[in-house]
Amino acid sequence: MFKDAFSFNGRIRRKEYIVSQLLYYVGLLIISFFVSEADMPIVGFLFLPLAWFSLAQGAKRCHDRDNTGFFQIIPFYSIWMFFAQSDNGPNRFGPDPKQTAMEMHLI
Repeated sequence: MFKDAFSFNGRIRRKEYIVSQLLYYVGLLIISFFVSEADMPIVGFLFLPLAWFSLAQGAKRCHDRDNTGFFQIIPFYSIWMFFAQSDNGPNRFGPDPKQTAMEMHLI
């Protein structure tokens, strides 16, 4: 899980996407709890890697559904990615992460 978490290449399963989004929101909560309004430049500095992580994970989940990463900017599509099934087998973005995980357990 979280192999190349900041990369926009590849595919991830639904479980990894849900965990990554939970981590994103926990990170936002922590940043907002510890930083006051006077520290807004610090918020921006801390938010950038967190936003990059969330966008990268979202793009990989879009790839798992055989869509480009730009689909995640469609309103409510990120919620749809929590519930939608992935494409079976390899697609243009890479091998099926379910099959890869199953092959790893067999070795």
